[in-house]
Amino acid sequence: MLILLPSSEAKSSVDRGHVLDPARLSFPALAPTRAAVLAALIEVSGLPDATHRLGVRENLGELVHRNVSLREAPTASAATVYSGVVYDAIGVANLDPPSQRRARAWIVVVSALWGAVRLGDRIPSYRLNMCGRLPGLGHLPQVWQAPLAEVLPAAAGRGVVVDFRAAEYATAWRPTGALAERTVVVKVVRDDERSRGAGSYNAKHTQGRIVRRIVTDAIDAYRPEALAELLAQHFEVDLRHPRRPGHPWSLHVVESPS
Repeated sequence: MLILLPSSEAKSSVDRGHVLDPARLSFPALAPTRAAVLAALIEVSGLPDATHRLGVRENLGELVHRNVSLREAPTASAATVYSGVVYDAIGVANLDPPSQRRARAWIVVVSALWGAVRLGDRIPSYRLNMCGRLPGLGHLPQVWQAPLAEVLPAAAGRGVVVDFRAAEYATAWRPTGALAERTVVVKVVRDDERSRGAGSYNAKHTQGRIVRRIVTDAIDAYRPEALAELLAQHFEVDLRHPRRPGHPWSLHVVESPS
């Protein structure tokens, strides 16, 4: 089982903790690309037009400037640093121990800075989204495509890949071949517009509830149909077949109130 989440735009501040140790992060094969992205981010974050270059709102300029000290900044678990509606709804901190272990083993956060991390990895708070461009590197999804293709297929094992990523994060790695055929892209939709994705608070909350249900119920599915059948006990779902061989399934889940 592999659950793919995008990194949150909102991130909790970290006031104390050990400094970053890149060698201790999951997926060590990503280390060279991580080092290059980190160096470029530190460089650009010190420039007067850093927010424009990084595609970040100008009122976040102070937070962007803190990127220049990322190598010396305190760290916390990714489960703590990533915040916002989806992560709050998952609620890793208040899961029972077996569910926490499954969350840390199954959930992988796709990140513009780190490529991919697990919830137990210790990272500093930072500002960078996948839409940004860094000097000497270019568009970040393209930077990460080849490195992520080397590590994420193995992380999936023989189970289903459950993909909650937004479009820009999905571009950084797309499962191919047989792995794509057991990948399920989750789309939360409104009850009155079944074919359209929902971007509301309730939609994001529903995404988090789905992830939480997977880890609390130990839904370690090996087939998309099995995943949909188990989730249908708690949500209104519509599993749609791939458009063609080598493409993922789509699971439409009706948005539920928070």
